Amino acid sequence: MAFGAIAASDAFLEQQEVQSICDGAALAAANRTDEAVVYTSGVGTQLPLTRATAQAAVADQLADGGTQLDSWSAETDGAEVTVRCTRYVDIAFGWLFLGGEQLERTAVAGARAPTL
Repeated sequence: MAFGAIAASDAFLEQQEVQSICDGAALAAANRTDEAVVYTSGVGTQLPLTRATAQAAVADQLADGGTQLDSWSAETDGAEVTVRCTRYVDIAFGWLFLGGEQLERTAVAGARAPTL
């Protein structure tokens, strides 16, 4: 029973870390406006986001933090960005509960572009 509690705590902490990384990446993406759109169309009520700038912002954020994820994606509707982050981790006593396999930890975060 103690092994299970330790394994569950380890899995929870790993999930919290992936969620924190994903939250930071979503905020970075929401704050990166597409300058070409701003210069051609102007600024409306919120900063315009594009998929390319959102993905570039997420990549920069992850690289700056030295963060290692197994996969991530960033999508936007032009006003809000959604980032999905996945990491496979080894947890304490994983050999007992997972047969030696890694545990998938996935988090989803969203953020809106700043409004004016």
